[in-house]
Amino acid sequence: MTDSLGPRLKVGVVVPSTNTSAQPELDAMRPDGVTNHTGRMVIDDDSMVDAPGFDRVMRGIRTSTHPAIESVTGCDPDCVIIGVSPESYWQGPGSHGRVLDAMRKAAGGRPVAMSPDAINAALSAYDARRIAVITPYLPVGDDSVSSFFSGSGYDLLRLQGLGRPSPAKISHVSETELRDAVKAIDSADVEAIVQVGTNVAMARVAAAAEFWLGKPVIANNTVLYWYALRQNGIADPVRGFGSLLAAH
Repeated sequence: MTDSLGPRLKVGVVVPSTNTSAQPELDAMRPDGVTNHTGRMVIDDDSMVDAPGFDRVMRGIRTSTHPAIESVTGCDPDCVIIGVSPESYWQGPGSHGRVLDAMRKAAGGRPVAMSPDAINAALSAYDARRIAVITPYLPVGDDSVSSFFSGSGYDLLRLQGLGRPSPAKISHVSETELRDAVKAIDSADVEAIVQVGTNVAMARVAAAAEFWLGKPVIANNTVLYWYALRQNGIADPVRGFGSLLAAH
């Protein structure tokens, strides 16, 4: 017997308790026969304006991620999306394999989708190495993101942080701010624009920006869901969220 509403794929999703953007964006992307099941990492809305504050946020995420994964495995999902970005970048590319292995173990061996793998797969699909990146962070967070992409072999031409002071405030980034950030970091030598931060609601802006820029604009929630679908046998084109879901 298969799940009546999710006979093709059941996707577990874990996000911080402060995140109000990932769940509605991922739900809007669901193909027919696919269901999403969300668990929450319980964290405080601590300040991220300096290294000690960012460290407190990271400790909260690390403490609560595995319980959040366990909270969704009870429905026996086919895969799990880890909908949080800082853990993926904070300690650099060398630590990612260890983090991913720990997430898979917590998920009972199920496939796990995390931002670095999803973004690498998307940039490979576009054959793009020269990138510009948008983050929701202040410099303390931007530095770790910059180090991660540079250490992963990308030519990071520009990075713009949107300066949000706490996890919950990230969801307050407006579409106008995102449009302006895309314009600010784009240039003829940029092959693709990448946005990190799952509490930034950028799926619609990224799709529109691709139309007028003529190049890939990769939103964090879109790339995570695309990667989870494609890695688990769902090849349906999903329109309205840019070229990644529609054509790859």
